[in-house]
Amino acid sequence: MESLTANVEWLPTILGAVLAFLVGWLWYSPKLFVVAWLEGVRLPSDAGDDMPAAAMIVQAAGTLLLSWVLAICFVNGALLFAGLIVLTLAAIIASNGLYVQKSNTAIAIEIGYIAVMSVIMIGTQMVI
Repeated sequence: MESLTANVEWLPTILGAVLAFLVGWLWYSPKLFVVAWLEGVRLPSDAGDDMPAAAMIVQAAGTLLLSWVLAICFVNGALLFAGLIVLTLAAIIASNGLYVQKSNTAIAIEIGYIAVMSVIMIGTQMVI
């Protein structure tokens, strides 16, 4: 367990997760990609009006976990490994999207968000 917490800086880890989560609000808003994403996942245009609490809780937990994993990579000088983790997530998201027949646009929006989240999380580690 110590290897999962050793030398991890918790302030940038938590801040990175919070910032990435907040960027998700913008990412999936009418200002950016919600219309194209809703079309791509075949949901009605008003589906984004009510955000399911369970989905938001799971997203917050997943965001914190990703920030933690990337923090471990950062403190161990394993940024290439962090990149491999992000590519793995992108491939799984793409596979899932293709399986349920999401549009390529929706898949790209979801993968793009993972990439942006990761940059925010690693950037937060570098700055703080």
